[in-house]
Amino acid sequence: MTHFLEVIDPGEAHRRLRAAFLDSDTESFGVDAMEWVPLDAAHGRTLAEDIVSPIDVPGFDRSNVDGYAVRAADTYGAEEDRPRTLRINDERVLPGRPPSEEVEAGTATYVATGGVLPRGADAMVMVEHVRAHEGELEVASAVTPGARVAFAGSDMARGETVLRRGARLTARETGTIAALGQPQVPVVRAPRVMVFSTGDEVVAPGEPLPPGHVYDSNRRILVDTLRELGAEPIDRGAVVDDAEALRSLLEEALSSDSGQREVDAIVFSGGTSKGEGDRSVAIVREFAEVLFHGVAVKPGKPLAVARAENGALIAVLPGFPTSAVFTFHEFIAPIVTAWGGATWGGVAGGVAGGASQPASALTARMPFRFDSERGRNEFLLVGLLASPDGRDEWSAYPLGKGSGSITAFARADGFVTIPSQQEFVEANERVQVTRMGGELRPADLVVVGSHCVGLDRLLSRLAPDGWSAKAIHVGSQGALVAASRGESDLGGVHLANEAGEYNRPFISDDVVLVRGYRRRQGIVSREAGIDVRTARMVNRNRGSGTRVLIDRLLDGARPPGVEFEAVSHSAVAVAVAQKRADWGMAIERVATEHGLVFEPIQEEEYDFVIPRSRIDRPAVRAFCEALGSAAFAAELAELGFTPSPDIGSVETGAAHE
Repeated sequence: MTHFLEVIDPGEAHRRLRAAFLDSDTESFGVDAMEWVPLDAAHGRTLAEDIVSPIDVPGFDRSNVDGYAVRAADTYGAEEDRPRTLRINDERVLPGRPPSEEVEAGTATYVATGGVLPRGADAMVMVEHVRAHEGELEVASAVTPGARVAFAGSDMARGETVLRRGARLTARETGTIAALGQPQVPVVRAPRVMVFSTGDEVVAPGEPLPPGHVYDSNRRILVDTLRELGAEPIDRGAVVDDAEALRSLLEEALSSDSGQREVDAIVFSGGTSKGEGDRSVAIVREFAEVLFHGVAVKPGKPLAVARAENGALIAVLPGFPTSAVFTFHEFIAPIVTAWGGATWGGVAGGVAGGASQPASALTARMPFRFDSERGRNEFLLVGLLASPDGRDEWSAYPLGKGSGSITAFARADGFVTIPSQQEFVEANERVQVTRMGGELRPADLVVVGSHCVGLDRLLSRLAPDGWSAKAIHVGSQGALVAASRGESDLGGVHLANEAGEYNRPFISDDVVLVRGYRRRQGIVSREAGIDVRTARMVNRNRGSGTRVLIDRLLDGARPPGVEFEAVSHSAVAVAVAQKRADWGMAIERVATEHGLVFEPIQEEEYDFVIPRSRIDRPAVRAFCEALGSAAFAAELAELGFTPSPDIGSVETGAAHE
């Protein structure tokens, strides 16, 4: 049966994956498929058998302190002003040197930390609690039997199960195994996954980047993600858009002289969309049964998965980075993880874990309304900001930059799954956020607002002093929202009112304004004197300060391209430089970098809004000090920016007058 972009529900995709790769292949993978590996190669693997201690740990009664081994009864009644006196034995017991002399009544033997407790002794007295003089020991504090002694087997006893099968081996577990003296570890066989990219436009990092080409980030992400999942990635680089090249690679991967498959899965990105130029899925069909081609998710709709005759999984991921990563994590990673012996809930419930809500999820508020596309589950990347009052509440700020974005995925704390039947998420609506990465660690400085390369430089200046920063770029209006809610420490703004006054008129009672620097905004084009009312333009996104200037400049005119909205100054410059538009509005810096003509329109003021409640935070004070420093002024000059005359000063808004 042909499944060519037969768009199926995500739940049905999970069902087909489980049936094809988990229910039918239990002997090749999981905790029943074991191999022995050296201890130094076991980190990150899954334990295939229980680890039972073959020895007692410690293997002897061990001193936990530097001091004297005694019979506890000899110290009873000892006090600072009435010490008990004992005779010091000649022997000194050091680690690795078993004692030869017994501690008899009325005597004591010096034992270093880690040394063996001598026969006859049942406690240790710390050196801080004794006075030694001419062979006699004055004990000023009584001890009880067992004091400061680790008895044999008290940590791990011979025959005790210390680690159980299915455990993921971290440094704690490998350290435990090392303490048992085991050089080899029984682990679940790691799935072998071949990874490559396809496309004539794909260029390896380090190579020159011709026009229309992109650097291959998908393969790097997939290879390293597979390592994190405990799989063994086999990196085959990039393959050009050539049917024979792809056919040859698949044939090589799926053939085996030993009768056992050489790879358990083949994962590659690019070439999944429905179109005449797509041959990837058609070629895969020559080697495998295509389980589905098309899933009702956004991003990632064109995903295709097949099962080869030898049971190997073949996944053809979309080419755009975010689409490729989402579909891999949602549909492929659960299979690989289950093969490796662990459980996985999947990005939205998963095929292996079966849970409807992953343990890593939390509830958050959506600060803005977000419109979704009906008919497909949408994965929306978000940044999480904590409640300002210390309560366990979060706000989820959308980071959506499209399915081709690398930075959005790298900066995201998690994502929201919007069901296929839901057309929008209301402002302040509570949503479930699936966490990505490790523990949520609050940054010293949370920056939410309009992006600027000058702000990037300023935050970088704080890093050597130990200040960490988290930046979420949501525009000037987003800066005002986050600051007024007390969710950010600061944010960049450059908004002008009808009178042309920047920023100050927009400041509410609970926010202060810190003066920053000035940037020249203007028309960027490939030639001077362009007619902005008739030439094709590239617009800026609503809510940005630049959009306000553009609307004022056009005064109701709607030239070609007015509907196309870029989200950054650089995106505007690139569109003009690549002749997809004839003009746009951006700052002078990006025009210079792209070799474009710049016609200044207005010098805008790029300032910072700070919640009034956070102005005295140490990280905020450090930011303001760096903002007004001579060193940063020099960097601004290098960027073509000008410090405001009162840079670093704090002002209230018009509402206070």
